[in-house]
Amino acid sequence: MANSTEGMNWKAGITSYQLKWIAIVTMVIDHMGAILYPTEMAFRYIGRISFPIFCFLLIEGFFHTRNIFKYMARLGAFALISEIPYDLAFKGKVLEFTHQNVFFTLFLGVLMMYVLEKGGEWPQKAVEVLLVMWLAEMLHTDYGFRGILLAFIFYKLRNFRWTKLGCGAAWNLIWNRSLQGYGAFAMIPIALYNGSRGRKMKYFFYIFYPAHLLILFVISRYIG
Repeated sequence: MANSTEGMNWKAGITSYQLKWIAIVTMVIDHMGAILYPTEMAFRYIGRISFPIFCFLLIEGFFHTRNIFKYMARLGAFALISEIPYDLAFKGKVLEFTHQNVFFTLFLGVLMMYVLEKGGEWPQKAVEVLLVMWLAEMLHTDYGFRGILLAFIFYKLRNFRWTKLGCGAAWNLIWNRSLQGYGAFAMIPIALYNGSRGRKMKYFFYIFYPAHLLILFVISRYIG
């Protein structure tokens, strides 16, 4: 009988590919609630899970990418590409500047990590983090300074599993009377992450994000 290596590389837990799908599905549910069913809060509760997972995967992507500049370029390019679909879906306008899509937040998160990795003492690094948080607020990015703070938490505590999960849960719960408290449940799939990439999904999310917003915009116009 021939020897089989099938399953020899299998690890318990879930891969980054599977994590991305959890984040994508919960994001779509969240956006369906916000755009199509604004009075049905269950959609929004489920949707709070998506951003913490995307933020966690951002940090993993930062440490595994072969070219940080290409990584930032992709995030920046799709931040610009996604802005019109985002504004149409959420504001009904081709362009408006009171709130920018999540790719801007993710781009700034990578920029923050890149600057911190360049070195320097912690008083200087603290200023750098605060400057990126301020920039997120000035640009009105999705989640604003809070999104950058979560990226910093996952970045700084990357090798401290339980502390990272605890602080990640606290980040979701700390905003008083906020829907984001339900995002603490995101720590469950993140805790199950086994460090494996799984199937490749390099460009799917980049394309899917603006595409699904356009689809939801068309549906909202059709039904409303």
